[in-house]
Amino acid sequence: MRVTSNTVSANIVLQIQQLGTQQARLQTQVSTGQRISRPEDDPAAVGRVLNLQSEQRQIAQFSRNASRALELSQASFSGLRELKKVADRATELGTLGSGVAGAASAATYASELNQLIEHSLELGNSRSRDDYIYGGTAVSAPPFVATRDAQGRVTSVAYAGNAAGAAVPLSETASITASTTGTTNLGLRDFVNQLVALRDALNGTAPGAVSAAQISLLAGENVLVSALAEHGGVQTRIEAAQSQQQDRASSLEALVSSETDTDLPSTIVKLNQSQLAYQAALQSAANIMKLSLLDYIR
Repeated sequence: MRVTSNTVSANIVLQIQQLGTQQARLQTQVSTGQRISRPEDDPAAVGRVLNLQSEQRQIAQFSRNASRALELSQASFSGLRELKKVADRATELGTLGSGVAGAASAATYASELNQLIEHSLELGNSRSRDDYIYGGTAVSAPPFVATRDAQGRVTSVAYAGNAAGAAVPLSETASITASTTGTTNLGLRDFVNQLVALRDALNGTAPGAVSAAQISLLAGENVLVSALAEHGGVQTRIEAAQSQQQDRASSLEALVSSETDTDLPSTIVKLNQSQLAYQAALQSAANIMKLSLLDYIR
């Protein structure tokens, strides 16, 4: 069979191009440490990597959710803790006020209680990232609205929020409500009103009324203690979820690396072999191309 010189040249050029492409691919793998730079390098592995990366993005979103939930729970916990301090001081003032005989002393305690009421109202209308904390899902308006007398003193407090809570997904199967419950929020309203009742009782200098207001205040303090315990548990659960997400993220990263990272020693050996083959092909091509009809006639 007769083979034309054009066919020989075309085959040689094709082989050199293939060796050059292989060499370039191996050089890219060595320089980047990645064995996959294009989908056609390993279609099956690319499909697995895409699935893993999708799961990584989902885990990253769960991690952001957990961070926000923890932030909100910590903000709620901080406010509740300050309100518990208010409750402790109010109880002390009630005890002191019930034991005094003079109206001036009782009025002094009532004046301090008035400041505690204002502070409690500020805490109840605390915000995190411009969202009101203790209003359920009604986060755009102050949840606690005060009615005041002619002197500007709080006479009562109403709750303008709702009893709903936004569920924050922590995983594919679990979610958590990081804000305070509707029961707690209503309890905060009652607590501020109980402070108002104690202040008014001290201003009235009626020992029986002071004692009754103190007993009512203890019920509000119990709501605060229960809410603090609940948020402690919420934060523990969120932190556990964050730890689990970190472990999953590390595992997914290892799986992606196993699919995409190149075996560097093996790749270097293949690159050296490819470079030798490329140089040999160039040399062979040069020798073959120098042949002419006169070489065959000889």
